[in-house]
Parts: sequence; C-alpha cells; structure tokens
Amino acid sequence: MVKVAIFDYGAGNIFSLKNSLEKEGATVDVITTFDKPNNYSGLLLPGVGNFDPAIKSIHEHSTIKFKDYVKDEIPVLGICLGMEMFFERSEEGNEKGLSVIDGEVIELPSSMKIPHMGWNNLEIKKPGKILEGVDDDSWVYFVHSFRVKPNSEEVITAESDYGIKVPAVVEKNNFFGTQFHPEKSGKVGSIMIQNFLKECKN
Repeated sequence: MVKVAIFDYGAGNIFSLKNSLEKEGATVDVITTFDKPNNYSGLLLPGVGNFDPAIKSIHEHSTIKFKDYVKDEIPVLGICLGMEMFFERSEEGNEKGLSVIDGEVIELPSSMKIPHMGWNNLEIKKPGKILEGVDDDSWVYFVHSFRVKPNSEEVITAESDYGIKVPAVVEKNNFFGTQFHPEKSGKVGSIMIQNFLKECKN
C-alpha cells in the first residue's frame, strides 16, 4: 500500500483530495511541517489557498527545507496553486516560489471571467507519466485565476484552450503539476491519481 502526505497550508478544504487518494488504495496523512521523518512515497501540494500564505507556511513551519525533504526522489503532485508554487514567482504575491521549475505565474487575461471555473478539454502535447491512459480531448475541472508561464515549453505535456493556450499539465523529473483539480474531474482525474500513485511505488 502506498503512503502519501498532503501538505496542509491551513486553508482547509482538502477532504475531497484525501478521499480520492484513499479511494485508489493509498494511505494518506495530512501534514503541516517537514520536520517529522519522511516515510512517505509521495507528497501532494493541494490547490486551495493563496500564493504568499501557502509559501510562507512551507518555509516558516519547518526547519527542513522543501527541497531537502523531497530531494530528487519523492514524486510530488502539485494541484492548481500547488503547481503554481513549483515556479519562481507569481503575480498573486511577493514571496519567492519553490523554484523547482523555471518560469513564473501570471494572471489570466482581464477579458476572461475570473476566476475561471468549469470544465475544459485537454490538448495533449506529448506523452507524460501522469497522462498515461488519458485520451486527448478529455475534459477536466478548473478553478483558477492564474496560469503558469514556464521558461521552457518542454515541461508542458498538456494545454487547455481558452482563446489563449493555458498550460494544464507540467512534468519535470519527480515534479508533476495540474492546473485543474483531478480529484474533481471524475474518471479522467481518477486515472491521473492512479498514475501518480504508480510513480510513488517506483
């Protein structure tokens, strides 16, 4: 059985994510610090909260740094805000991001209704571990006001088209990110959660 941890920024509302992981057979702990022994096969950064408070909760509640905790070994799934935190900076706040992927987070165009909420289809650009078994043009559920802008498009495995191309899935080494919420995306989201848990077993 795979044992994973969800990092709680204090914003709450992570029940559906925990439930979806347990439904796929994972044992799940909710943690608020990286100072306890890391006996997990994977880590999830959930999609609830705002950039600066979330980054501060990662840095201020732990003497062990995030990068030292996960190293290049533990698969990490960042969902929505969790994915945005992978980058160097965000227009949502002033704090420095986790900087595991080069690039920034920018606001969605003012021409759009913000936050953008609803189902959108995925345009798969290239194979990815999280996307294994997911069909091109599959629909997933988004709730966000910002989008990531990687320095290299190599990390983008899927996009969604809102009139502008929005990176929907990114992968780099042991870091996997979805701009949408797989735990709210039905069968397609379940496949991605299963794929992440498979990575945690490797």
